[in-house]
Amino acid sequence: MGYATTVLPTQWLKVERVDWQLGLRRTLLQISDLHVERNRISPERLAAVCRAERPDYICLTGDYVDSEKALPRFEPYLRAFQSAQVPVFAVLGNHDYKLRGRLNALIACLESHGVTVLRNSSVVLDGFCLVGIDDYDTRHSDEEAAYARVPQGLPVVVMTHDPTFVLAARRPFDALLAGHLHGKQFRLPFFYHLKPMGPLAKQGIYAGLHDAEQGPYYISKGVGQSGINLRFLVRSEVTVHRL
Repeated sequence: MGYATTVLPTQWLKVERVDWQLGLRRTLLQISDLHVERNRISPERLAAVCRAERPDYICLTGDYVDSEKALPRFEPYLRAFQSAQVPVFAVLGNHDYKLRGRLNALIACLESHGVTVLRNSSVVLDGFCLVGIDDYDTRHSDEEAAYARVPQGLPVVVMTHDPTFVLAARRPFDALLAGHLHGKQFRLPFFYHLKPMGPLAKQGIYAGLHDAEQGPYYISKGVGQSGINLRFLVRSEVTVHRL
């Protein structure tokens, strides 16, 4: 019973699906919170999902490693994403900022595998603008800088790590993808009162599709684990977003 409720959820990857009905006929595959030091989903499994889903773009929404010494374990995942042969974009998470002075090593690792890192910046893609807002939890988000080059008239899709950003957002978006909260990781009553993770989580919003003042947003349960390599009744996930 203990294995089925705490270990199996970290091995049994779920593919969630969200239809944003933006009329763009484009698909994003969101992969969040890899936490390669505490992760039971193999690069081969994620590569198989990429092949099966055939996304137009892959979005990585933060928390890859806790230290520079974990980068060699991260690289097979990056090669798995490269195998999809589609553009890959990334934002940074609060755990990534634990690298402090060695953060550039992580960014270089991402970029050397063809990943575009969006740090409060944007890129115009096929029919929409993808905005990457840096981590809100560690106070690296800069909404104005991120939107500085967003053209008028295009749908805006935001990717960021900490969904708490939506409470401070001032600019509108058509869809926002986030992670950070792991779907609670341990499905226990009052968990976020015992382990504070910000006002959004305290309101009981920690996974799935929701609405904020500036637009709708989705919180992924993520792939890996934070703290200990277990989940309780919360499966690891990746998410297919149909725009």
